[in-house]
Amino acid sequence: MKITAKDIMSRTFHTLTPQTPINEAVRLFKEASREEGRKIFGMMVLNSNGELAGMISMYDILLFMRPKHTHIWGNMDDIDVAGIVETACLRTTSVLVGDIMTPEVISVTPDTHILMILDIMIKKHVRRLPVIEDKEIKGIVYISDLFYNILDRFTT
Repeated sequence: MKITAKDIMSRTFHTLTPQTPINEAVRLFKEASREEGRKIFGMMVLNSNGELAGMISMYDILLFMRPKHTHIWGNMDDIDVAGIVETACLRTTSVLVGDIMTPEVISVTPDTHILMILDIMIKKHVRRLPVIEDKEIKGIVYISDLFYNILDRFTT
């Protein structure tokens, strides 16, 4: 039996715009998680025409929050971290989703086989893939949905 993206994708999903401030995006992540009954770690970003403009994830936001020169400093052991998180949180009011989102988005079609999706996710280190057909967003495949679909085969 051929299982494809359309068989496992979520047809309901939450989106942001490039103009959404990061602090508002964080609030919307929390709200989406409450609505879905599961934690949402990434969202599609749509332009004013409703087309996919990028993706933003918790990783993008956390990377923004991280002190800028940590990779030069090496460890954070010798840094005075008092107030760094609070300062970073204050900065999020002036930074927009479009400033830190990933604009080069990998997507699949509804007919993409789940093994192809698995291969893309592993090779490209992505946790969610938009499902697009004729420039229209049909849904999103989360790595957890893919994982549990495969797990179900072990238990049936």
